[in-house]
Amino acid sequence: MTDPGNSDRLDQEISRIQKMINSPGFRRKQPHDRGVENREIPPARRYLRPRNAATIILLDRSDSASGNVRILMGKRHRSLTFMPGALVFPGGSVDREDGSVATHEELPAHTLKKITDNLRGRPSERAARGLGIAAIREVAEETGLLIGRKGIQKVGKPGWQTFDEKQIMPSLAGMSLLARAVTPPGPPRRFDTWFFVLDSKAIGHTPKSGFNPSGELEELGWITPEEAIGAATRDITRIIIVELLNRLKRDPNLTSDHPIPHYFTSRDRFMRNLM
Repeated sequence: MTDPGNSDRLDQEISRIQKMINSPGFRRKQPHDRGVENREIPPARRYLRPRNAATIILLDRSDSASGNVRILMGKRHRSLTFMPGALVFPGGSVDREDGSVATHEELPAHTLKKITDNLRGRPSERAARGLGIAAIREVAEETGLLIGRKGIQKVGKPGWQTFDEKQIMPSLAGMSLLARAVTPPGPPRRFDTWFFVLDSKAIGHTPKSGFNPSGELEELGWITPEEAIGAATRDITRIIIVELLNRLKRDPNLTSDHPIPHYFTSRDRFMRNLM
């Protein structure tokens, strides 16, 4: 039986996040935040350039009769420098070679254009597709799940040996762009992270044990978005989850070219605009 108190607290938390989403410049840094003011942030961190990174939110809709959706998350190992102990989606930074990895299918055209039009630095389709490929690579490294399709052609690049062994070609088909978030100045590492959503049917290989984690993510599992919001997630992760819930209500098949929320920090405020 569901605890009414827990349900009320969850509703209140989702309502709080909805207000944050709907209010541009929604929150100033709080006293407990690291580096509340620029003068408290060491110069080396103040001007630290964010690295391009990508994450995939995998959706399990196998319980379609009840309408429940589950998402794959895991806890970052407490020894890690960035967000230790936090419940997160699998993902990580883009490697230089990611953009040149061959795939079975490419990103949807509108997704590729959206990324290319908004990438910082020197935007290109190679860099844009590199985000999607990086997300697939990171999912494989952190969970053992291979996203792709059976194929004869091999990737033939370092870091993709498991794909070649299982005869899986990575595929970017069906990857929908959900959001983008830039780590504010202060932490020792900063990322410009692009969040993709993908149906779990795109998984081409699952280890016999269910997962084969690398150690970076622990306690991997499929949980509901509501369970994730009530767990050890950071504010930005909760915001992304609520964005996901909102998107699924408007576009349950994740097929449309929606405006994409972009979260960043400006003049000590966390901001949201649409791309």
